[in-house]
Amino acid sequence: MAGKNNALQKPVTLSSELENVIGKGPLTRAQVTSKVWEYIKGNSLQDSKDKRQINPDAKLGAVIGNDQISMFKMTAAVSKHLT
Repeated sequence: MAGKNNALQKPVTLSSELENVIGKGPLTRAQVTSKVWEYIKGNSLQDSKDKRQINPDAKLGAVIGNDQISMFKMTAAVSKHLT
């Protein structure tokens, strides 16, 4: 159903902080989300008791802040680094 004008498929430019975490852009929003999750899982940043909570390290903290954040609020924080 989604056409070529789907916002998730449109390439976006990444901030330098976000590029430090997931690599060089431009990437689609879907790719950004996928790569952020790869980083989170690869660095064991999910809370051990509540997997919906993310405990950012220094690199990811530069993008989403240094405090624990829910995975639902994380996408909004990441989107501030996309143009």
